[in-house]
Amino acid sequence: MADDLLLVRVRELWVKLAGTPVEFSPSGGTRVVVAPGSRLCPPSWSGIVRIGDAALVTAPSTRAAGMVGDAARKMTHEEVVDIARLRTVLPVLDVLGPASLFYLDRDGFLPAHEGIGVEQLPIGDGDLAALLALAGEEEAGESGLKDISSPAFCLRQGDEVVAAAGYRSWPQSVAHLSVLVAPHCRGRRLARAVASAAVAHALNAGLLPQWRARPFPSQRVALALGFQELGAQLGLRLGDVPLDQGP
Repeated sequence: MADDLLLVRVRELWVKLAGTPVEFSPSGGTRVVVAPGSRLCPPSWSGIVRIGDAALVTAPSTRAAGMVGDAARKMTHEEVVDIARLRTVLPVLDVLGPASLFYLDRDGFLPAHEGIGVEQLPIGDGDLAALLALAGEEEAGESGLKDISSPAFCLRQGDEVVAAAGYRSWPQSVAHLSVLVAPHCRGRRLARAVASAAVAHALNAGLLPQWRARPFPSQRVALALGFQELGAQLGLRLGDVPLDQGP
């Protein structure tokens, strides 16, 4: 069971991102709110986040909120982030996620011992750009490494940067981690080494590290560093849901 203070801090983040007054239910379950400016999902989409045994849903219109709310009342807090279950009750056109959400406080951190040789590079460094190009547009975009606000923590093979990690500053003093390893260097614990350096930097800055992962190898690295899985997030683009019309 997650530490209560950690759970509270994580929920405060997602309440902030919802963009409208709402709270997670202390008794569990799902709360749905109309929030066209929500940062849980792209514009005109519905966003769902579960933290612990409670979930929040932001919808772009009252009609979408009604549809999702009706569906959520028939589901557990785990089913509400299960895309297969959601597709049986909602007109889902497109999906982002689901992604598992992991968090870490200082007491739970398990630093990697393979971090020797990790160096810091500034954002925009040419060697870091070469790693992004090597990984390909899809994987580089998924990693989020080009959007970090911290230094990049890197490992080299010869002159080539083959692994890098960093984080982007989010609201509520959260550090959103990004990690990327060159395709030909995976399976050698390089992700753990560079991510450990980035996590240590975030903790020393008083930030809460966040790891959002879909593939199992990424989740495995998070768990190895001491992260706890506290929930999941996804976005839905629903069909036949026009936005509310203004006066």
